[in-house]
Amino acid sequence: MNIEIIKIPPQKTYAIRHQVMWPDKPLEFVFLQNDDDGQHFALCKGSNIISVVSLFTKNNSLQFRKFATKISEQGNGYGTLLLNHVMMIASKEKNIKKIWCNAREDKTSFYKKFGMTTTSKKFTKAGIRYVIMEKYSSTNKQNSI
Repeated sequence: MNIEIIKIPPQKTYAIRHQVMWPDKPLEFVFLQNDDDGQHFALCKGSNIISVVSLFTKNNSLQFRKFATKISEQGNGYGTLLLNHVMMIASKEKNIKKIWCNAREDKTSFYKKFGMTTTSKKFTKAGIRYVIMEKYSSTNKQNSI
């Protein structure tokens, strides 16, 4: 089966965001106010969207948000492929000094595999605990993009 990563409109991310991240909330809970300002990517297996991520750039930082892989496809390496793609995009952008995300605390080990480190910034949303994780470009810090 052919695997490819493509750009998609934000609306095509909503179903997987909802199913994986907030299935007990209304669909609108997964919408982002600035979705139209982001870049959205899907990892597709054949014609099926398996994993999605949304990227937002501000002040030399790239934040990835709403990174989700279909539950039935988790553990098969698709999220890793998609996050590697995000890291490649960040490394090619000359003005990006930092890549970061709001990671669910129980998922931090996944992001550490990509050289991301936890910060002291933590918060809770809808009963889920998060920690901000980041990775700097090689000109800024040791944990480089």
